[in-house]
Amino acid sequence: MLIRTTSPAHQDGDLQRFRFRVLCAAGVVVLAFGALIGRFAFLQVVQHEYYSTRAEDNRISLVPIPPDRGVITDRNGIVLARNYSAFTLEITPSKVDDLDATIEKLGELVEIQPKDKRRFRKLLEESRSFESLPIRSRLSDEEVARVAANRFRFPGVEVKARLFRQYPLGPVAAHAIGYINRINRTDLEAIEEKGESANYKGSEHIGKTGLEKSYEFHLHGQTGYEKVEIDAGGRAVRNLSRTPPTPGNNLTLTLDIKLQEIAEKAFGERRGALVAIEPSTGGILALVSTPTFDPNLFVDGIRSEDWDQLNNSPNRPMVNRALNGAYPPGSTFKPFMALAALETGKRTPAQAIADPGSFTFGGHTFRDDKKGGHGMVDMYKSIVESCDTYYYMLANDMGIDSIARFMAPIGFGSKTGIDIDGESVGVLPSPEWKKRRFRKPEQQKWFGGETISIGIGQGYNAYTPIQLAQAMAALANDGVLYRPHLVRHITDSRSGEKTLIEPEPLRVLPWKKQNIETIKRAMVGVNKEGTGARAFAGAEYVSGGKTGTAQVFSLKGAEYKAHKIKEELRDHALFIAFAPAEQPKIALAVLVENGGFGSQSAAPIARMVLDYYLLGKSPLGAAKEDEAAVESDEH
Repeated sequence: MLIRTTSPAHQDGDLQRFRFRVLCAAGVVVLAFGALIGRFAFLQVVQHEYYSTRAEDNRISLVPIPPDRGVITDRNGIVLARNYSAFTLEITPSKVDDLDATIEKLGELVEIQPKDKRRFRKLLEESRSFESLPIRSRLSDEEVARVAANRFRFPGVEVKARLFRQYPLGPVAAHAIGYINRINRTDLEAIEEKGESANYKGSEHIGKTGLEKSYEFHLHGQTGYEKVEIDAGGRAVRNLSRTPPTPGNNLTLTLDIKLQEIAEKAFGERRGALVAIEPSTGGILALVSTPTFDPNLFVDGIRSEDWDQLNNSPNRPMVNRALNGAYPPGSTFKPFMALAALETGKRTPAQAIADPGSFTFGGHTFRDDKKGGHGMVDMYKSIVESCDTYYYMLANDMGIDSIARFMAPIGFGSKTGIDIDGESVGVLPSPEWKKRRFRKPEQQKWFGGETISIGIGQGYNAYTPIQLAQAMAALANDGVLYRPHLVRHITDSRSGEKTLIEPEPLRVLPWKKQNIETIKRAMVGVNKEGTGARAFAGAEYVSGGKTGTAQVFSLKGAEYKAHKIKEELRDHALFIAFAPAEQPKIALAVLVENGGFGSQSAAPIARMVLDYYLLGKSPLGAAKEDEAAVESDEH
C-alpha cells in the first residue's frame, strides 16, 4: 500500500491561500459594517432634522376647520344673508369597518337619497379617511333622536352641528345678493389662480352669482386648523392643538330692502326690471329683476325638478334683466337727445318746428304717434308731449356720429362697472359699430334713414335698465356721473373696523347748467301736465320723468292695438324719473316687458317706489293701475 504525503512547501502554500481568503472575507465584513455604520450616522446625524420632520408629519395631520361666512345686511341693518346651525349626520371612514353596510343600515333610521350618497362618495375621494364627512344634512329633531338612540350600533357615526347659508327674505333681491353652491372643478381652478387653495381646504361652498360671488374672498374668511395625532393605520388618536378659523367679513349694502320689496310687488306677475340709484353717490337703492327665484334652493344642491322649472320657464327667472337685458329705450332717450341738441348748438329751447305728424326722408315716411301732429313744438313741448317728429328732424340735423359722441360718455353702450357680474354692454349705434357687427360689406354701410329712428330711441339702440338709471342719475346730479355700486361698507370680523366703499365719480360731464335746467324743467312738466301726469296726480312732491314705449317688432305702418297682438310681441313700457326735483335723492329707470304704454305700465310702478322712498307710504293695494285708462299719446 502506497501512502502519498504532502511536502512542507506545499502545505505552506495552502495555508497562505486560506489566510488570504479569511482576510478578504474579514475585509468585506468590515467594509459592510463600516457602510452600515456610516449610513446610520448619516441618517441619524446629518439628516436627523429631515427625517424627524417627516416622521412628525406622518404622526400629525392638519385637519382644516372652515370659517363662518360673512353676513350681508341692507343699509338699515336688515339681514339678507346669514348662517344658521343645523344637525348633520357624519361618518369618519377610518373608524368604520364596512362603509357600504353602515350607510345602508343608517338609511333605515333616516332618509338617505341617492344624491346624498353620490355627494358622500365625491367627498370621500377628495378627503382623508380620518376626516368626518357628511352623509345627510339638516336632520330634523326626530331624526337626531333616532340616530342618538342607536348610536351604539354605529361606531364612527355621529351627529354634528354645522353652519348653513340662509337667505331669510327668499326671492327678494335674489339677483343682487346671489347664492352659494358646492365648489366644482371650475371654481377650484379659479381658487388656484388666485393663490387661495390653502384657504379653501375643508370648504364645500363658494359664491356663484351676485354679491356672494363678487365679494367671495371678503365673505369667506380664513380657514382654521386642528392638529391631530394619527397612528400607522391612519386613525385619529388625539387632538394636539387647534387654530380657530377667522369668520368672513360682513357686507352692508346700499340697498333699501323695504324699497326693494315695494318695487318687486309693484310688478305683480309682469316681467321687467327696475334700478333706483342715489344720484349723489351712485349707491343702488333697489335692483329689481322679475320674475325672481329663491336662492335657498341652491345652497345644498338644487333638486333637478326645481332646476328644470327655473331653467325651462319661458319667463326666464334666472336672467338678471336689470343688468343683462338690453332693450330699445324708446322715448326715454329723448331728454338726452334734447340735451345733446343744446350742447352742440343744434337747437335752442325756444326754437320750434311745425309738426305735420310725420317726417319724410329718402322716400320713406316716419310717422308721429299723434295723427295730424302736435302743431308748433318747441323743446319743452317735445319732451312733455313726446313728439316724435321733433326728434326725427333733430336726429337728421345732428347726424349719427355727433349723437354717438355725445351719448358715449353718459354710459350708453358700455358697462357701468357695478360690483356684481353679468352686465351686458348694450348697443350704442354708430357706423363703426355697424362695421364691427356685420360681416358682409353691403350690411356694414350706414344709411341716413337709420339715423332717423335713433332719434326716438328705436333702431339699433339697445341699453340695459342700469345704463338708463345711471344716465338719469347723472342728469339729476348736474352731470356728475358715479359708478353704481351695491356695497356700502365692509366690516372686519376681527376688529370691527368698517371700510367704506367711497363714492367713485367716473367723470364730470361738461354740460352747461342752463341746459341741464332746461331738460329737468321739461321732465317736471311730463309729470305735471304731460304723459306722466295721470300716474303722478296728487303727488306730495315734485318729480321729473319721461315715459317711453319701445317697439318689439315693426308694424309696417299698421295701427298698434295691444289686445290684437300676442303678449310677447307687444311693446315694452319704460319710465325714467328723479325726485325731488329741487334736490334729487333718487333716480330710477323702470322697464315692463311687453307692458305696452309707459304711462300705463311703468310710470305707476315708479310712483309707488317714489312714494315709499320719499314719504314712507306703502301704496300697494291702495294705488292700483286704472285698467280703463285711455291709451295716452306717447311713446
